[in-house]
Amino acid sequence: MSGAVERRRPQTAQQFVLGELRSAITSGGLRPGAPIRQDALAARLEVSRVPLREALKTLEAEGLVVHHVHRGYFVAELSLADLEEIYRIRALLETEAVLRAVDAGPDDLAETLESVQCEVERAAGAGDVTAMAEANRRFHFTLIDACGMPRLVRMITTLWDSTDAYRSLYYTDPGHRAQAVHEHRAVLSSLRERDGAGVVRRLDDHRAHAVAALREVLAPGEG
Repeated sequence: MSGAVERRRPQTAQQFVLGELRSAITSGGLRPGAPIRQDALAARLEVSRVPLREALKTLEAEGLVVHHVHRGYFVAELSLADLEEIYRIRALLETEAVLRAVDAGPDDLAETLESVQCEVERAAGAGDVTAMAEANRRFHFTLIDACGMPRLVRMITTLWDSTDAYRSLYYTDPGHRAQAVHEHRAVLSSLRERDGAGVVRRLDDHRAHAVAALREVLAPGEG
């Protein structure tokens, strides 16, 4: 978890704790299956147990943590079937979002995406997994947000949140980081040509490669 307790806090302690916990989980700071030790966390974040419990209930509803009676809260783990289902649903929803974005998005969308891609490449080159995961997310959501369909974007965001911890594991491998950079460049190339079908095809390949790699995390030896 980041040591940024001194950061400017949101309006409430619960929002602060929620943001810190979500960031720790989605960045891989708290790994899938890890126990969430409430006393230690409350002391670290300098809050009482009350906002911590409320934040954990919110994360449980989002599917990021699970509660076991008499054992407490744990970071949620995904099965291979869960992962493949999530990525399949993502493909269906993101196809609609991307086609709308390419067709009706801002004229400077490719230029905006290019600037985000520079962040991806800087993080990849530095081997900064956390920054790479964050920049990768900005890259994808810069494109997705351009669809102008906020409800669709919220649905896709929920799916991303549930697999962010695994995505961070994916980026620990330098080869995976390099592959993501190459695949993003291919997406940009199709976007500059306003080739919606090409963008979708490149993103399908991008997701498929990630699933193949994450399969080895969730079910090693089965690929």
